[in-house]
Amino acid sequence: VDSAIGNVDIVFHLACLGVRHSIHSPFENHRVNAEGSLNVLESAVKSGVKKFLYISTSEIYGKTDSFPIMETDTVAPITVYGSSKLAGENYTHSYRECYGLDAYVLRIFNNYGPRAHYEGDCGEVIPRSIVKILYGSNPIIFGDGEVTRDFFYVKDTAEVLASFVKRVPVERTLNIGLGVEHTIKELLEKIICLMPEYDALLEFAEARPADVPRLWVDNSKFASMGILSEYMDFDQGLKETIEFYKELSGHKNLMDEVVEKNWLSI
Repeated sequence: VDSAIGNVDIVFHLACLGVRHSIHSPFENHRVNAEGSLNVLESAVKSGVKKFLYISTSEIYGKTDSFPIMETDTVAPITVYGSSKLAGENYTHSYRECYGLDAYVLRIFNNYGPRAHYEGDCGEVIPRSIVKILYGSNPIIFGDGEVTRDFFYVKDTAEVLASFVKRVPVERTLNIGLGVEHTIKELLEKIICLMPEYDALLEFAEARPADVPRLWVDNSKFASMGILSEYMDFDQGLKETIEFYKELSGHKNLMDEVVEKNWLSI
């Protein structure tokens, strides 16, 4: 880590293991996400980094009952992943207070778009479902489909992060997202409609443990910064994502890497 950060002015710390991984490998997830973040922070201080941005997650809010979710709302993660990311947040603030590191926490809500993971326990609902439809299978909903997420397009995320090279967030902890929630059922119905040539249908399976039931961001502080003049339209973002996986499927069999199980059985 020291060699990677040496002579670097700004650190964007995104590296982590995901939420599904934490269900079956909690100790490894903690070591990488929490202890790994501590290693990066320590190297940042030793190397004299001028600005440190810790990329966190909406999963830290857990089963909050306050909507839309503000930065000041209670954090109560329900997975080791969420807890390990919250530990990283706390370490980030500690290094600011103790060592003077100019550090910020960015809580990004539900990224989607081309190049998202579809494979193994990294697989996200949008790319995994697209791949299944491409290969003649039906997308699966775990539970009743009423779980909600607030999706933010990856190119918008990249533009926002890049803007922080020259500016600073309005708060030390900042929510980043669109501020529009979709149920998983609505999401998958939309994807099926955008892929009519495949005649896919929804399938339902037993609910997964520790699925955060609702994520919907209050993005007012982020929006006040005026970083983006407009956001990617959700339908258009899904279309671009579908086209990416269609093209990728021409180079390898994507279904060989898809795993779709209840988290505990992965």
